[in-house]
Amino acid sequence: MEKKIVCHDVWGNKTEVDSSQLIFRPSVYGILIENGKILLSKQWDGYDMPGGGVDANETLEEALKREFIEETGLEIVVGKIVYCGTSFFNPKYSSKNAGQYWNSIVMYFLVKKIGGEISIKNCDEDEKKYIDLPEWIELEKMRDLKIYSSIDIDVIKEVLNNFK
Repeated sequence: MEKKIVCHDVWGNKTEVDSSQLIFRPSVYGILIENGKILLSKQWDGYDMPGGGVDANETLEEALKREFIEETGLEIVVGKIVYCGTSFFNPKYSSKNAGQYWNSIVMYFLVKKIGGEISIKNCDEDEKKYIDLPEWIELEKMRDLKIYSSIDIDVIKEVLNNFK
């Protein structure tokens, strides 16, 4: 008998699926903080950390560098991992991934900018339907925003205190 799993979409809607329907999809995200501000990717009606899925032929670091350039235009160096968790996700609003259900291991890394300029020109056509230019946001203002990330402001503050 298959186990039932509840997947969420970007709006928080939930769908129950059989565990056999899940696709394993590790994902990596970068936390870039400069001058008391965090760089967030503007998506749909909220924000997320820049990042995304790891391709089978990539290391975690390669995937994060690729995703960061796609969503922000910035080149980075990947630092310490600061959070790892599970997200059962339904990407039904993505034309290329609609109909899938993901068991996504989400990993968040500290990153450092080494070059580039803010841009979304490297996003694919599907991403350009819901993504906009990333924004530098004051950490305290994150509490007032809709954030899609599995990590919250308190975890980010803890990270800042422990890794200075």
